[in-house]
Amino acid sequence: MKKIAVFGKPGSGKSTLSKQLAVATGIPLYPLDSIVFKADGSLEERTVFDQKHRDILVSESWIIDGLGPVEAFKQRLEVADTLIYIDLPYWLSYWLVTKRMLKGLFIKPEGWPEGSSIVQGTLQSYKFLKLSRQFWNESFEQRLNAMAATKSVYIIRSLSEMSQWIEQFKDNCST
Repeated sequence: MKKIAVFGKPGSGKSTLSKQLAVATGIPLYPLDSIVFKADGSLEERTVFDQKHRDILVSESWIIDGLGPVEAFKQRLEVADTLIYIDLPYWLSYWLVTKRMLKGLFIKPEGWPEGSSIVQGTLQSYKFLKLSRQFWNESFEQRLNAMAATKSVYIIRSLSEMSQWIEQFKDNCST
């Protein structure tokens, strides 16, 4: 496990899981938002993003959480040796996005791009959640399961399953 892609709908806990993996393994974490957005919260130029993304993919080890441009996501799936798909129920993702926004009104969420509006980010997350059934669907999961022949593939469907997976992973790292 050296090249890990963590992905799923907004509000699914990708950042939380990725941070814990990075701490447990010492593998560098690259939150996709830090590559997609500039420090002021505006979108990075696509050519700059593509170069940063390629540089990470060819490095020895990495954890990248998020989706980003679809072509970059497909590249990541090809290069990664470990795929972690967090597929929480939609209602829970909506709740977690809302909770992040409410908390973010008082405290900037960890890893949130500087200068980026928590309200605008939340609206974008709601928009993506509404559209995401077209992407995160049975067909995608079948393609993902087919990749299990050559990669480690984990599909996490609940918060309790995520907590159990993280604890089991940490236990395996410490032995």
